[in-house]
Amino acid sequence: MKQGGQIIRPVIGVTLDSEQPAAAGIAGYSRYPWYALRANYMDSLAQAGGLPMALPHHAALADAMLDRIDALVVTGGAFDIDPSLYGDAALHETVVLKQDRTAAELALVRGALARDMPVLGICGGQQLLAVALGGRLIQHLPDEVPGGLRHEQPNPRHEAGHEISLIPDTLLRRIVGSDTMRVNSAHHQAVREPGPAVVSARAPDGIVEAIEAPAYRFCLGVQWHPEYLIDPGDALLFAALVEAARRS
Repeated sequence: MKQGGQIIRPVIGVTLDSEQPAAAGIAGYSRYPWYALRANYMDSLAQAGGLPMALPHHAALADAMLDRIDALVVTGGAFDIDPSLYGDAALHETVVLKQDRTAAELALVRGALARDMPVLGICGGQQLLAVALGGRLIQHLPDEVPGGLRHEQPNPRHEAGHEISLIPDTLLRRIVGSDTMRVNSAHHQAVREPGPAVVSARAPDGIVEAIEAPAYRFCLGVQWHPEYLIDPGDALLFAALVEAARRS
């Protein structure tokens, strides 16, 4: 995009996390509900040439928000997608829900896909993207993949936890330009079935690490947190999203 001979940064909508207020008599950040997001999400998008904008949890305003952005990033967080949304009747004891956030993000993702707007789902955002596309999730990896990798890595999130293998002839592989990546890992759930999407990366234990939907011009989900820029391919992901947004 150009205006007056200058390149205009495309607006990248970024979903927020939220927390409830601290209970009476318990120390906490605030006595009132609040939104939050790590700075490196916004920083990485800005470094890639985008203009990141925070999106609150108002499902009824999803279309109005989408009218004002050029691409959507669905972020991660320490919570899970309601299993009833992908056909599981039972709720695993480890599952933590944030219903308002999920409703808002689902409305944004579905609206973005209907417009063929570029979408990037990160960690829990990939899982939500899979559900929005008609896929299903594994509710708790340690129960279903005994002996698998520690996907809740013990080392800090700014360090790699394991390697992944990228699938040939996928959007992700074309963006990154490599057969492997070193990624961090902070999740206890994962995509079981991607629905109409395709798997574009896996961990050594077979867990899905990335999905994409070829029916859309840029629809990609990654299970790790590329905003930490651990692998050279992480910055390339954000650059590709911003470039797709410029073509919107």
